[in-house]
Amino acid sequence: MSLFSDNIRSLRVKHQVSQEKLAEKLSITRGRYVKYEDGTSEAPYDILKRIAQYYQLSIDILLSVDVRKIEVDKLLQLENNRLILPIQVDNSGENVIEVVTQKAKAGYLNGYADPEYIEQLQQISLPFLGLGKYRGFPVEGDSMPPHQDGDIIVGRYVEQLGEVLSGKTYIVITRNEGVVYKRLNKQINNKLKVSSDNFFYPPYEIKASHILEIWEYQCSISRSDAQTEALESSTIKNMFYELKNEINDLKRSVQVNK
Repeated sequence: MSLFSDNIRSLRVKHQVSQEKLAEKLSITRGRYVKYEDGTSEAPYDILKRIAQYYQLSIDILLSVDVRKIEVDKLLQLENNRLILPIQVDNSGENVIEVVTQKAKAGYLNGYADPEYIEQLQQISLPFLGLGKYRGFPVEGDSMPPHQDGDIIVGRYVEQLGEVLSGKTYIVITRNEGVVYKRLNKQINNKLKVSSDNFFYPPYEIKASHILEIWEYQCSISRSDAQTEALESSTIKNMFYELKNEINDLKRSVQVNK
């Protein structure tokens, strides 16, 4: 018996589907499916892919994680049922950190699931980060001081939406927004509230179903002088923003008193 065999049996029972019905959905015979479930035969890639698509789980989860010990329903459902997070490893088998440069950023939405695209990205190594899968993304704009254009945010890949902690910052990849670095807060109805640390930019919501990837902030790569300049610039902008709000409040108060 194998972990994969245990997993597909557990999932089938949980979904209350018979072996015959599942085999029909997979376009194979029941006899062939039974061999995968009892561990007497290994499923080829095309069958692994069909099973993963049927249960809306990644292949790596089916092969390496005991689904009886995790809350499968809380796993983040990725658009188009992407099966695998492409990664690179060094000669010793350790994960390397791919860096999505500003030039490569434009193609990320089309290449994030393409191993060939990921392989072409620049690589760095930061051993102090420990376990996990990490990737670097460029900062754009001044919405998250002290980070600014040219800085790189290194994030750890978030597998489950339930791992997102309110108030922390994340790189969020969506079809509509592209690559954004924001502070997140979990909302009801399977939504995330996205806000900037620069008060000039109003918060907004993102549906979980629109999310392609989430990377939790771990560290940043930037010039210290650039960070200081960005922080000072942002502070001045925020002061004017707050002053503008106070003036508007005062005008409303005067109108009411009249």
